[in-house]
Amino acid sequence: MKEHIRRFGGIGIVAFAVYLAVRYWAVAERLLCSAASALYPLVLGCVMAYTVNILMVFYERKLLGGIKSSRFSIARRPLGIILAYLSLFVIIAVLFNMILPELIDCMELLGQKLPYMITEALEFLSEVLNIDGSKVISDAYDEIMLELSNIDWQDSIGKVMESFGSAFNMAFGLLSSIASVSVTFFLALVFSIYVLFNKESIASAVCALLNAYTGQKTENKIRHVFSVLDTCFHRFIVGQCTEAVILGSLCALGMMLLKLPYATMIGALIGFTALIPVAGAYIGAAVGAVMIFTYSPVKALIFIIFLIVLQQFEGNVIYPRVVGSSIGLPGILVLAAITVGGGMMGVLGMLIGVPLTAAVYQLVSEDIVKRRDLKRE
Repeated sequence: MKEHIRRFGGIGIVAFAVYLAVRYWAVAERLLCSAASALYPLVLGCVMAYTVNILMVFYERKLLGGIKSSRFSIARRPLGIILAYLSLFVIIAVLFNMILPELIDCMELLGQKLPYMITEALEFLSEVLNIDGSKVISDAYDEIMLELSNIDWQDSIGKVMESFGSAFNMAFGLLSSIASVSVTFFLALVFSIYVLFNKESIASAVCALLNAYTGQKTENKIRHVFSVLDTCFHRFIVGQCTEAVILGSLCALGMMLLKLPYATMIGALIGFTALIPVAGAYIGAAVGAVMIFTYSPVKALIFIIFLIVLQQFEGNVIYPRVVGSSIGLPGILVLAAITVGGGMMGVLGMLIGVPLTAAVYQLVSEDIVKRRDLKRE
């Protein structure tokens, strides 16, 4: 009787909670949003800790694992964390140092060349298309002057003054957002370091909770599911970084063979943006095309054609083989996971869609094998 009361009592409580959430959905939504906002730094810290843990484990085993001193064992974890974070910060700093100065110089060069480019465009219109460029400018000037004469300047000045107030509010909001993001990142960084320091004790506490509140069979299933998820995400991160290095190197090498400018820098940019599956390289392509355009519009067109071909080759051949083979997922399912994940959640869906699909694929495959064995028996 007690067991029945406990079981049906739990079902009744859950059903009542679901009823309250549906009946007072607006209140429940505000509460959920507040909880998500409060937990966001902790969730971000866990994501950072999981990613950095891959580098930390590598340093602890490969670089620091050969030192057998008992005194040094205490310092192994702090050194591993410092080296892991330092490696990431150095890589990011080097990439930004390679990309930003060149990008700023290209924007300045584009501003200097803009008048000459307009002149060349007018000459092209007059010579090739038989259009009088000066007449086009004259007509545009007359149209602008006509529009200016019809403007109510008193009303416009009032709108400009209102715009200054809006601009001040926007600037204040921007500064507040920057401060909020900085505080969130700092809290996430501190929390991630704490998680990395105490990852063994945290894992033991979670196992103790599972052991206390679930049966042995359920505990084994939950632990197996999380083990599969951990393996898939770990291999996906490593495979994605490997694929980004391959794509960036191929881009730089191809640009050198085609004698395109900024080959090394744009190759690094393409490799960095390629961390976003499949679509990331196109983001880098847009920036690279603008930079090469300041040097030569023809070479910019050649670069775009080259990168489209390279991206098609990478998306259909390299990516499914490198990332798909690393996580044990067929190439067609990799492309399907990216498409569906991107359609549902954008860039985040592209990032987590592939490892989640790989985990589901592995778990379903294991279940199919078990069911086949049971039928044979």
